[in-house]
Amino acid sequence: MNVRRPHISGAALAAVAVLGIGSLSACSTDSAAADGRFDVVASFYPMQFLAERIGGDHVHVTTLTEPGQEPHELELSLRQRAELEESDAALYLSGLQPSVDEAIEQAGLKTKIDAAHLTRLEDHGDVEHDHGGEEHPEEEEHSLDPHVWLDPVKYAEIAEGVGTAFAKADPDHAADYRKNTDALVDRLHALDTEFRDGLKNTKTKVFFTNHASFGYFAERYGLTQEAISGVDPESEPSPARIRELREEARADGVTTVFYETLVSGKTAKTLADDAGLRTDVLDPLEGLTDRSKGDDYFAVMEANLTALKKALGAR
Repeated sequence: MNVRRPHISGAALAAVAVLGIGSLSACSTDSAAADGRFDVVASFYPMQFLAERIGGDHVHVTTLTEPGQEPHELELSLRQRAELEESDAALYLSGLQPSVDEAIEQAGLKTKIDAAHLTRLEDHGDVEHDHGGEEHPEEEEHSLDPHVWLDPVKYAEIAEGVGTAFAKADPDHAADYRKNTDALVDRLHALDTEFRDGLKNTKTKVFFTNHASFGYFAERYGLTQEAISGVDPESEPSPARIRELREEARADGVTTVFYETLVSGKTAKTLADDAGLRTDVLDPLEGLTDRSKGDDYFAVMEANLTALKKALGAR
């Protein structure tokens, strides 16, 4: 997660990604593509959702990250590696899941679609780590934030690139892929408008989250995300960070500490109790679970908007 990429424009990156996509790879007689469908392995839910919406009936989609499984520390099984080798394409987001990046790099696939090359990734600040109780403010670790799918505009950019990649890899169904892509992009732009309107007038612009997954989202809608932990959802905040958040809650009128569905909310709830704040779920959509307030990307994002409007005092 911590390797910087030189900045290249989104359009140039998309062009490079598309030019790098070759013809369909040969697939075994046991693969899903044997029934005539384009066989896509997606790394985790946001990539799975794109593949299913854009591919429609022409694709068979499997995901490497099972529902309810936290994606950051995923380790692939031999079966999953075999699925990759037999598939027609892999759709993933480099920098989020190191084991997936490694497996896809090693796989003999001709169609590897990296969503990180279809939009611009940004550095949203320092990643805080637990140093066994010691604080080392001089140690700073910068990384490119991979959580682009939480910004509907950036997610739409990725969708455009995926649609182009599918059309090139499976030209017989190119028209349908373009039609599906256009419909999805239109829906994402409508969602963007809904968030802009819903969060335009609020009592506070600051919200607290369990980990730093809403950087692009906050940037898009003029908000300030304060994360208890860093980009890694399992990292523990320092005592100094907890004190800082208590003080900021009082200063900025923060009412709610958000936690998420796939990792423990213990730290968020402890902070809320100490500071006299409420807790609620703000789902980073890294995977759907029984606790998710919706059954797909759009339903969960709508639930997130409702929770944020309440927490921020939207008028």
